[in-house]
Amino acid sequence: MRSRIVQISTGQRHVILPQFAASDVGKAFDALPAGAREDLLALRSTIFDVAAANPAVGRIEETLKWGQPAYLTAETGSGSTIRLGVPKSAAHDYALFVNCNTDLTRQFAEIYPDVFTYEGTRALLFKSGDTRDAEALKHCIGLALTYHVRKR
Repeated sequence: MRSRIVQISTGQRHVILPQFAASDVGKAFDALPAGAREDLLALRSTIFDVAAANPAVGRIEETLKWGQPAYLTAETGSGSTIRLGVPKSAAHDYALFVNCNTDLTRQFAEIYPDVFTYEGTRALLFKSGDTRDAEALKHCIGLALTYHVRKR
């Protein structure tokens, strides 16, 4: 297990993360700018925590899609892929991407219109150092990880 100190909205805490599924995923994180890397590792931890709390999600598969760490519900097919990365916009430092062919960002924006910055149908955008609403973020991740189950 890798352990890291990450900054989250409640302050610093020690987080034990699962080992990277493949060395290329670890290399993708290592290639990120330092500030974004720590924030994205915190998001990674949150994805695993949310998945573990919901039996309908099952095991999370960690891989790369478009060179970015991606999280799939391959075992159950319950959700839509989540990717983590750095957005093209210089105004933001990191992002949680969802499949742009879903209505997930619309759902997030309806529930949390003033909590997150959205990029169209594809992402939640963040700035390093900003405080995040941890419960709202967990809820959005949960919605993504159960997207297909809720559609059935």
